[in-house]
Amino acid sequence: MDLEIAYQLAIITVVAFLCQWVSWRIKLPAILPLLLTGLALGPLTGVLEPKELLGDLLLPGVSLAVSIILFEGAMTLRFDEIRGLEKTVRRLVTWGALVTWSIVAISAWWLLKLSFDLALLFGALVVVTGPTVIVPLLRSVRPVSSVARLLRWEGIVIDPLGAIFAVLAYELVVASGQEGALLHTLWLFIQTITVGTAIGVVVAMALAALLRRHLVPEYLRSFLVLSLVIGEFVLANALSEESGLVAVTATGIVLANLKGVRTNDILHFKENLSVILISGLFIVLAARLEMQELQQLGLMALVLLAIIQLVARPASVLVATLGSNLNWREKSLLAWIAPRGIVAAAISALFAERLLQNGVAGAEMLVPLTFMVIIGTVALQSLTARPLARLLKVAEPAPRGFLIVGANPVARAIGSSLQKNQFPVMVTDSSWESIRLARMEGLSTFYGNPVSQHADQYMDLVGYGKLLGLSPRRELNTMATMRYRLEFGEPNIFSLPTQRSDKEVKHEVAPEHRGATLFGAEMTYARLASLLSQGAEIRKTRLTEEFDFNTYLQTPHRRVWPLFAIDPRDRIYVFSEESQPAPKAGWHVLGLVKEDAAKEEARTEARAEAAAEKVAADKQKGADKAAKKD
Repeated sequence: MDLEIAYQLAIITVVAFLCQWVSWRIKLPAILPLLLTGLALGPLTGVLEPKELLGDLLLPGVSLAVSIILFEGAMTLRFDEIRGLEKTVRRLVTWGALVTWSIVAISAWWLLKLSFDLALLFGALVVVTGPTVIVPLLRSVRPVSSVARLLRWEGIVIDPLGAIFAVLAYELVVASGQEGALLHTLWLFIQTITVGTAIGVVVAMALAALLRRHLVPEYLRSFLVLSLVIGEFVLANALSEESGLVAVTATGIVLANLKGVRTNDILHFKENLSVILISGLFIVLAARLEMQELQQLGLMALVLLAIIQLVARPASVLVATLGSNLNWREKSLLAWIAPRGIVAAAISALFAERLLQNGVAGAEMLVPLTFMVIIGTVALQSLTARPLARLLKVAEPAPRGFLIVGANPVARAIGSSLQKNQFPVMVTDSSWESIRLARMEGLSTFYGNPVSQHADQYMDLVGYGKLLGLSPRRELNTMATMRYRLEFGEPNIFSLPTQRSDKEVKHEVAPEHRGATLFGAEMTYARLASLLSQGAEIRKTRLTEEFDFNTYLQTPHRRVWPLFAIDPRDRIYVFSEESQPAPKAGWHVLGLVKEDAAKEEARTEARAEAAAEKVAADKQKGADKAAKKD
């Protein structure tokens, strides 16, 4: 099928988005639908023809895209995250990688009858895991923090090292039989690491100086970083082959750990760019495959996949975690999760092309073999990792909890009501007295500013998925909604409205910065505090066919303000100005209820009469007991 270039580009873009959206809906990593879609559009139907579409730009474009993806991943690596795990990370990317490389290379040589040099190259290619597959998988699996941090660090650091291993193996293949090939390879390894690290650190320091001194305007900061990353990648590769990946990784890690350098906006831009690049790359690279090549791999290729999953990975984790503080459950999950990603796909395509040009026998098997491993590991681990994590009890709980900004009386009343209904609550405040009162009421607390660096490091958000800005300080609510928008997602960010006035529009916070308007436009902090001080209570009410939501709202002799709705599956919905749930029979509503004065007075009298009757009954019992003794 011959489609114009514009149509092919449009198909890649639209289909990539659909794959990402579907994966979000079904809670599976996007790589699986992206790969399958690429195979369907490429070798199966012929809709996409990447070689004709991109021509000579394909492989250089893939390399540049991989460098940007790696840099973005490296910027998320902070040394304070792996305190106590440094030794395990170091072993995973060195001894663990060497164990995997050895087992895979020997297995490929023995099972597939590859030459030993080519088997070494294939082993190096499938050592890498990578952020393109690890991060989406962690998002859906949600393992405990120790496993998640180890996998993320391993995935990002192993990518450039895996690329270097592949270069070394490639040099051995090309120089096979020549004198001094081994010494040449060792020298190349040292040179690649040295050149890449040096360039990466220099670029990071230069970037930090520019950003700290504000020599570049805000709107050009991301552009500056992107241009320097691409520039250093190309320069490093020109000086020493494949040192570019080392350079961009070093730059990202150094920038992430330098003090006084604000990189959140840059990281946000890179995350968005990485999603686009990853989506397009997987579709394009999968579309390059020939179906006949995959079919020719045979049964032994599946045996090799089983060895990679069941032997090589567990062996590397066993070596890396000896003497660590990880328990057997965490080690088991770590030994199961190691999907291969975009770096393996890109480098295999690059080296296969070069080896075929040099006439190396068996080089045509590299790309289909690598993709078979990528598809197999991603498919298997995407479908099984979450159930395994639950079985091993090393999965984080579902994020059904609430982070509440403020520990004032309003926040404590709402937090206590949510906690009574089995929704975890953490309140945060800089007032020690408010925090003390919240603790006395049995609420989890964080003493400090929720948008501080201290909070970023020490606030444990496991199990929390929604933010309620309930502080009377609207600026703090706004900063918190902006800070946690990416953490929890825009639909899960809420804050109280501020007092509105037509004359004060210029003082209002823009809607995109304050989250959804909690409980409605009129329910300001002052209004809620006033109602609670006047005797209003937060009550839970069950709806039925006879007593529906409209009846609940119109019950005589009282006023009701619905706050939350809980469905029969125990999912909670927040009432806001932008979104009004429609509770049905079988649902529960948490609402602020205020009885009218007459009814409240009658209830007070009834309570007083009941108390008096109880006192009289107790006195009578006492008199009866005394009479019996006499």
